[in-house]
Order: sequence, then structure tokens, then C-alpha cells
Amino acid sequence: MKKLLSRGMICFLLLALLAMLVLPGLSEGTGTVESAPPAESSEEAGPAEAAEETAATETAEPAEAASEEKEEEEEVIPDTPFYKTFWALVPAIVAILLALITKEVYSSLFFGILSGALLYTNFNLENTMNRVFSGGFISSVTDTYNLGILVFLVLLGMVVAMMNCAGGSAAFGRWAQKHIHSRVGAQLATILLGVLIFIDDYFNCLTVGSVMRPVTDKHKVSRAKLSYLIDATAAPVCIIAPISSWAAAVAGFAEEGEGLNLFIRAIPFNFYALLTIVMMVLMVLTKTDYGPMARHEKNAIEKGDLFSGKNLYTDAKEEEKGEEKGKVMYLVLPVITLIVFCTLGMIYTGGFFSGKDFVSAFSDSDASVGLALGSFFAIVVTLVYYLASRAMKFKEIMECLPNGFKAMVPAILILIFAWTLKGITMDLGAKKYVETIVGAGAGKLDRFLPAIIFLIGCLLAFATGTSWGTFGILIPIVQNVFPAGNPLSIVFVAACMAGAVCGDHCSPISDTTIMSSAGSQCDHVNHVNTQLPYAVTCAGVAFVTYIIAGFVPNAWIALPAGIVLMAVTVLGIRLVTGKKV
Repeated sequence: MKKLLSRGMICFLLLALLAMLVLPGLSEGTGTVESAPPAESSEEAGPAEAAEETAATETAEPAEAASEEKEEEEEVIPDTPFYKTFWALVPAIVAILLALITKEVYSSLFFGILSGALLYTNFNLENTMNRVFSGGFISSVTDTYNLGILVFLVLLGMVVAMMNCAGGSAAFGRWAQKHIHSRVGAQLATILLGVLIFIDDYFNCLTVGSVMRPVTDKHKVSRAKLSYLIDATAAPVCIIAPISSWAAAVAGFAEEGEGLNLFIRAIPFNFYALLTIVMMVLMVLTKTDYGPMARHEKNAIEKGDLFSGKNLYTDAKEEEKGEEKGKVMYLVLPVITLIVFCTLGMIYTGGFFSGKDFVSAFSDSDASVGLALGSFFAIVVTLVYYLASRAMKFKEIMECLPNGFKAMVPAILILIFAWTLKGITMDLGAKKYVETIVGAGAGKLDRFLPAIIFLIGCLLAFATGTSWGTFGILIPIVQNVFPAGNPLSIVFVAACMAGAVCGDHCSPISDTTIMSSAGSQCDHVNHVNTQLPYAVTCAGVAFVTYIIAGFVPNAWIALPAGIVLMAVTVLGIRLVTGKKV
């Protein structure tokens, strides 16, 4: 603990010292809203000019309303020299570096939040504390969307606890032991289930984890490998599924009327997502592992140590009852019920039952409310089914529900910290800073721009921990700079989405990375460390593929080239490591 505090204090002292050095130079002309020169009044102007001004005013009310809204947005710009500069990304960088150095995520995220609040308030201690708590943690928790996600996590944890207490997970483990006879089979089954649950990444992570943990444990697959398989079939699958919460998000960020059509057209060019699936399957089939993952897999196989360290979820582990009496249906029915009701909940929030078609309703859905509603009704149906089938008594069900909440506490804590860090990063102008960088690069090296946009998306999502926020920033910029008539426009949009997913996949403060750790009940830092080499390898292949697409914007040529390159890369890694696990 002393080492952790000393490292944190050193980081802050260095940050404060750097701020003092650059503050005088930055304070002139940065961080403040430029005011336009005062316009001449109609009284000072001549009658003709006044008449023209009046007519223009009457015919431009919408424009004035838009400008007023813009002015309102400008009013919230913080009076700090660090706004819209590289310093906007520093809080996230501090959190990530501390997490990788100390192997402890909670304090690392807190120090990142604190450093961002110091920058935001110009190192005013009182305002910093208010920004951290009132404008940070409390604001994040009370946000309606975030609160809906937290409710969904708690309810989903309760469903999982009920399944375990009823013996459903144990029964599925016995069934899987009879039908899945190898480690390869267990990993392929995990991948298949992850691909099938494409509706939402949160739902995917927690459901696949709870269902497949007993199976992979029996075949000595490390929790780090399980969390990688879950993470790699969450966001990368959702971003290429037209019926998913991610498709709805992209549709909302795109120009009006183009949303879902743009998403579907971009799927063949979403190289990172597609190549992640290819790489994952090849790694499993060829029994190839490298980097820290190889050590975790070796410990699991040779020593039976699935964690390669302590299990942080020991205290929250659900007690499985009725191992011999449990039935596979005690697990299958709740999972199917979850899928059905979560789908119904999402299209309900999108207006499907008010006359909208299915696709439009899904595009307009509110994922947090829909998933919370779906999981609630899934609990009700599961409870009634367990009582009717005498799988559990009512008192037993009520006693096991708090265990579901306990299992979600680590994920909920990290999510709240991550949301708060994201909010401070965005308030410091990270979006504007990135927009400036992308705009400056437009028109130069056009053919390499898809690869460059992919790289920018990776770095931004890695630093902020949000893929939705990243393509929410980049897609509108790309569509403005490169209109639909440009033959590379669809490649640029796909590069935005792919980069966002890649950075999200790598980032330790990403919500889907956190959910994957929670779903597999793996130590979060272990998950990040073992997954990062795999994600970076796939990102490298995707980067080269985007260079190919820049010169040949044809998916039928670029995508097969990327798949071949990925296969060669995996085989090369296997030859270099000389290991089969």
C-alpha cells in the first residue's frame, strides 16, 4: 500500500510540476471561448441595412436557434488552459499506466480521475473535490443511462445466482462433460455461444461467462483465456451484427437517414472485428498461445491453477445446490428467456409496439432501459418456473438473490470509476482535440488515411475506454470531411468503428473489458495483460489491411488479403514460439 501511495504521489508531483512549467505559456489564448467582434446595431446602420437585417432575422429563425444552442454549449467550456490540448488525454493515460504498473485498478482509476479534476479546476483543491464527487461519481451514478446499465447488471447477476443455486450450471457442466471432450471443443463452444448472443456486449459477456465457466474449468482452460474468448466475441461480434445495440448506436451517430444502411455497408470493411474472430478460431484450432497468456494456460494445464494468482471472486462465489438434482433446462430456459425478453425490451423502448418496424425500433432503442426491463421479466419467469418445477423453494430463491448482487460488485465499482474518468476526459475537450488532429490530416496521404483513422480510433478508445464515444466523435467528423460521393467514404467510416472496437478491446478502463473480467470471474489486470498482445497483433494485421483497402477499396479483395495475412501471422507465431498448449 505504501508503494502504491508513493507511486501515486510521485505521479501527481510530476503532473503538478509540468503544469506549473507550461501554465504561463498556455494561459495566453487557450482554454477560453473566443468572442466574436460586436456587430453594428441596426440603429447605427442605415435604413436599407436595417431593413435587410430585419428580413434576414425573420427568415433565419432556425439558424438563430441553432446558434443559440451552440452558444449554450460554448458556455460550459471550462476556463482552463488544458482544454482541447494533449492534456485532455492525460487523466486516462495516468490511470492506464498506474493500472499496468501497480496491478490494481480501483486506485489507478481514482488517481486518473483526481488528475483530471485538478487539470479541469486549475489545481483548485475545493473545486477539485466538488468535481470528483458532485460532478463525477454522483453525476455518473445518477445518469439515467448509466443507472439502467447498473440495474441490468444487478438483475443479471441475480438470474445467474438463481441458475447456480438451482443446479443448472452444474447440470450443464455434466452435460458438457459428456458431449465436449477436449479443451479445443470447450473453447470453440465458448466462441459459438458468444457469436450467437450478438444482441448486446454487456449481455454477451455476463451470459457467456456464467454458462461456460463450468465447462472451461473442467477442461482446465485458464480464466484469462476464457475472458479473452468472451471479450473477443462481445464488441467485435456486436459491431458486425445489424440487429444489436451497437448498430443502433452507430445509426444514431451517422447522418440522418443513413444510419443502418451505413452500418451494413461498412461490415465487410470492419477488418479488426472480422480478423479478431478469424484469429481467435485459428489460435484455438492450432493450440497456439504466446505472451503472458501462454503462462496462464501452462499453469492451468500442468498445475490446475486457473487463475495464476488469487481469485478475487472467491467471496462472491455462488453456492451451487442440488448438483445431482439439477437439470440442464434450469440453465437453458433462463438464458433463452433473457434473450427473448431483452430483445423485446429493446424494441419496446424503440417504439415497435407503437407502430414502428422492427429495424427502426431497434435503431431507436434505449439499451439500458430495454435490458433492465428484459432482465426483470426474465427473473419473474425464472422464479415462477423454479417454483412450479420445485427446483427451489421461495425462501431459497430470496436467499440466493443477494449473492447475484455481490458477484456484480467488482464490475459495478470499476464501471462507475470508468464512467467518471470518461466524463472528465470529455469535459477537458478530448473530442475537440482529436477533431483538430483529424481535420488537419484531411487531404494529405488520402490512400493511407483509412489506416491512420483506424490508428486514431484505437488510441482514442484506449485512452478514454469508450468505443461508442470514439466512433461518436469520429464518424461525424469523417462524414463531414469525406462526403458520401468519395469512393473511400465507407472505408473511412468502417475504420472509425474498427479503431473504436480495437481500442476498447485493449483498454483496461473499457466497460466491455471490465464486463469480460466479471463474466469469467478473472482478475481484471490479468485479463488486460494477457489479452493485449493478441489484440495488438490483430490490430497490426488490420492496419496493413486498411492500407490495402486505401489503394483498392473493394472488400472482396482487401478482406481475403487480410485473412490470408492473419493466417500467415498465426502460423508464424506458432513457429517462433515453438509451443503448443
